[in-house]
Amino acid sequence: MGSEGPPAVTIHVTGFKKFHGVAENPTETIVGNLKEYMKKKGMPKGVILGSCSVLETAGQGAVAPLYQTFQSSIKKDSESSSPGRIIWIHFGVNSGATRFAIEHQAVNEATFRCPDELGWKPQKVPIIPSDGEISRVRESTLPVEDLTKILTKKGYEVMASDDAGRFVCNYVYYHSLRFADENGTKSLFVHVPLFLTIDEETQMQFAASLLEVLASLY
Repeated sequence: MGSEGPPAVTIHVTGFKKFHGVAENPTETIVGNLKEYMKKKGMPKGVILGSCSVLETAGQGAVAPLYQTFQSSIKKDSESSSPGRIIWIHFGVNSGATRFAIEHQAVNEATFRCPDELGWKPQKVPIIPSDGEISRVRESTLPVEDLTKILTKKGYEVMASDDAGRFVCNYVYYHSLRFADENGTKSLFVHVPLFLTIDEETQMQFAASLLEVLASLY
């Protein structure tokens, strides 16, 4: 009987397809290439890279597939011999950003400045009505400040943020944080700039470093 370490952490990752004003969404590329990239780079100890999904950039109309993705990860994990810990990382683009932003929280408000890819344009609508007012906030239980400090030390331009906007990124994050709360998982949203601002290779390195740091902290 060897001394067994803590069960591995399984990290599931999502990005988004194109949306209004951003024809080439960098997060689609990051998430689409991450498995291959990590294979070459070598997975950090104690990390299993689970599903890598690219979501429709939509709110209400894309909730069903989002929950299917969430549920399948829980189901797979409970079927494995040692169900471990699960983290969801959601990548979204902020085309005006000059650095990475790790989001602390999401708000129960959908106010879309333009219609999503399925034509929905809510104004001051609660994302989950049973959660109450649109001012209701859900916070990540991961140590956002620590993550930001460590990634900054590694040389990345990164900040902690308290405002994930009110568009699809915040919408998905709110659902994910609620799901995490109900199912004992963890969730994190990261806003990335365009590849014109921070190039693709650096963004891939950042994603890999984020997996590594999360594994060491959690």
